[in-house]
Amino acid sequence: MPSVAEQLSKVVEKTERLIELCAALQEENDLLKLESEALNVALKASTNKTKDLEEKLRVLKLAKSFSETNEKSVDIKQKINDFVQEIDKCIVLLKK
Repeated sequence: MPSVAEQLSKVVEKTERLIELCAALQEENDLLKLESEALNVALKASTNKTKDLEEKLRVLKLAKSFSETNEKSVDIKQKINDFVQEIDKCIVLLKK
């Protein structure tokens, strides 16, 4: 049977190991907290960039729809002008 001194020595050693383990775990916890904060900042930045890109996409789609409308308007105006010229030619021919 171990003596009281030996038992006390073992308790002290185990306590020291537990203290070292606790310190290591605390350090790891601090590092994980820093990593978590960094990831949260990166997530916010990505979310903001996504929102900006979605807004730009919406604006581009809107601009494209106006562009297509303008192209159609130009085509329609050109066709109307062509018809008017043809009608004018027909009127000139009829007056002869």
